[in-house]
Amino acid sequence: MIVMENVTKIYRMGEVDVTALRGISINIDKGEFVSIMGPSGSGKSTLMNIIGCLDVPTSGTYILDEIPVNGLNDNKLAEIRNRKIGFVFQTFNLLAREEALYNVELPMVYNDISEKRRKEIAQQMLEIVGLAHRAKHKPNEMSGGERQRVAIARALVNNPSIILADEPTGNLDSQTGKEIMSIFQKLNNDGITIVLVTHEADIAAYSQRIIHLRDGLIEGEEKL
Repeated sequence: MIVMENVTKIYRMGEVDVTALRGISINIDKGEFVSIMGPSGSGKSTLMNIIGCLDVPTSGTYILDEIPVNGLNDNKLAEIRNRKIGFVFQTFNLLAREEALYNVELPMVYNDISEKRRKEIAQQMLEIVGLAHRAKHKPNEMSGGERQRVAIARALVNNPSIILADEPTGNLDSQTGKEIMSIFQKLNNDGITIVLVTHEADIAAYSQRIIHLRDGLIEGEEKL
């Protein structure tokens, strides 16, 4: 599903080059659940952005589901993101003034799906995360855990092959974090590949494999 070979990423900051990734090689199989761990500045977010086609490598090769990502223009990258990847963020990234149902619908607005069908699919996804009864509530009427469930439902609407989750439990208490991780486990059991960035060992323990980063390099891996 994900094949990276000797991927580097260098950012130009004024007159200075900052190297975020220093030659990363990773293979993630279809249906795997992988966590990426490392201290601040280790390259976790950069790696996640490249996996999610939000950024491109400076050098090296990246193949996503047999598609070479290197050299694709912004429109092609956006198409791949919309078709293959669902994103879940620490800060939820929901529209505060819109109901949960509309927040979940949003990725489908650009896919030429009728409004009636969008609402049906969004309601189904809210059911999957156990939140169908909150469809008409706005984010500020919800707990943090409920907001993250809405965000997961939104990530599912385009039937992605991969879910990328960046610190998805970072703003939640430990019990709510466990509930969110049980949803990810269920989705993984249903065949979705999940790649999760976390600094919490107990959250990483839900995955099948942990990749440890430090200073833009893979420091080690462990299978669970």
